[in-house]
Amino acid sequence: MAGHSHWAGIKHKKALIDSRRGKLWSKLSKAIIVAAKLGGGDPNTNPRLRSAILDARAVSMPKENIERAIKRGTGELEGENLEELVYEGYGPGGVAIMCDILTDNRNRTASEIRKLFDTHNGKLGSANCVSWMFERKGLFYFPADQVSEEKLMEVAIEAGAEDVRQEGDKWVVVCDPNVYSDVSDALEQAGLNADSKQITRVPTTTVTLDADTARQVLKLMEALDDHDDVQNVSANFIIPDEVMAQIE
Repeated sequence: MAGHSHWAGIKHKKALIDSRRGKLWSKLSKAIIVAAKLGGGDPNTNPRLRSAILDARAVSMPKENIERAIKRGTGELEGENLEELVYEGYGPGGVAIMCDILTDNRNRTASEIRKLFDTHNGKLGSANCVSWMFERKGLFYFPADQVSEEKLMEVAIEAGAEDVRQEGDKWVVVCDPNVYSDVSDALEQAGLNADSKQITRVPTTTVTLDADTARQVLKLMEALDDHDDVQNVSANFIIPDEVMAQIE
């Protein structure tokens, strides 16, 4: 991979202090509902559901909420008719952006997402306009001062991970989405608990931003991430440390 998912790292820091837990749980419930609808309600035979449940547990989502979402997905309880979509576009500075969507009204969501792009000096594009710049990967974040690289490498690579690298004050384990659950289980069983993990899109090419453009891009990313129907936002920008210090 030529680049890394800088937004994934920024969002990771944001998640640690994010007080909007209700909104986060709502998004995770949607992911569980769709996973159960597509592959059944047994996480042992439905890897996607298993991953969604792991993500929900990672942010202390109550067991009853998880079970209720599974039942809505399998039809045991009445629930929303959710549709999966991917929206692509460009942000300020030519940054490529992808949004994973779960919605019960695609026309409403498309209008709202287009408005967010327009308001923040971006442009919603057509299908596949930027998707070729990304690869789907599983990412696990660990504090570099609390976990040794050797231990992480030993456990993660044995479980099928591709790489362990350092980004700032974090170790990041990178894996293919197909082994995300296996890597997560292996790390947990070894007593290595990630303080953030996700399946996201990692860019193969990146755009380096100056301070003014970075501020605009981050406002757009945060607005998209905050939308109720947006499950995940990926982008191909890099903000140098000295520029990030200016912004912060």
